[in-house]
Amino acid sequence: MRRHLPGLLLVAPALAIILFLFVVPLVGAFVGAFQTNAGFGFGNFVKTYQLYSRDIVFTILIVALSAILTAAFSVAIGGYLTLGSNRLAIVLLRWLYRWPLFIPFIVVGQILRTFLAKNGLMNNIFVASGVVSPLHTFGMLDWRGVVIAFVWKQVPFVTLLLAGAMASLDRGTIEAARNLGASRLRILIEIVLPQAAPTLMVGLTLSIVTMMSVLSVPLMIASQSPTVITVDMAFRINAYGDYGVANALGLISLVLTGTVAWFYLRQTMREAAR
Repeated sequence: MRRHLPGLLLVAPALAIILFLFVVPLVGAFVGAFQTNAGFGFGNFVKTYQLYSRDIVFTILIVALSAILTAAFSVAIGGYLTLGSNRLAIVLLRWLYRWPLFIPFIVVGQILRTFLAKNGLMNNIFVASGVVSPLHTFGMLDWRGVVIAFVWKQVPFVTLLLAGAMASLDRGTIEAARNLGASRLRILIEIVLPQAAPTLMVGLTLSIVTMMSVLSVPLMIASQSPTVITVDMAFRINAYGDYGVANALGLISLVLTGTVAWFYLRQTMREAAR
């Protein structure tokens, strides 16, 4: 025990943070989700289904679409950084794509709110260039704006992981495919991407967890119905003080993200077994 005491003292602060800031609130939310005025039961979940079933489906669709688009753009950017031949374009792309990493979600929401509004910067550019007339401007402060915000914010994170994984691959197979006449697109899809797929899955899993937890972007861009469940949780607490339904929504969010993590871990274990 004395031999292990220094190590235990070193990890004690981290364990205390995890215990009091994550484990205790998680247990409290789990208990609160089943606690009603009449005792313990599924009343909060029944109320959640009656009021917010549409929002739950909307959240799943928004996050799924954002994840698919994030994967597509990340693969395209990472593939060009790995296989591209124009050095100037690679340098500019490597410098530009990382900028959203340093911008908080609340700033992203405000930027896109002023950019995508009906009288925002996007429409002003279109009107000034003659693409549309002032009477035919359109806004995107709805689900489209939320998807744009999620994708714009998460693509740099996933690309950073994916481009690093692609850069670490054996160049011999890539050069051999080039010598045999394979195009860059075919090399990317058939050689590079299958080897970097585990890293892509890690980035997408973390991105899905992040997007499921964001409140500021949907609240600032698309708080109308339907909306994502984080907005519903904030509304139940701020408007009604209804922590039971808010905890039920949080538990549903945890189940959704846990399902994604479970699929990822299952696939990882299968690959490790092979």
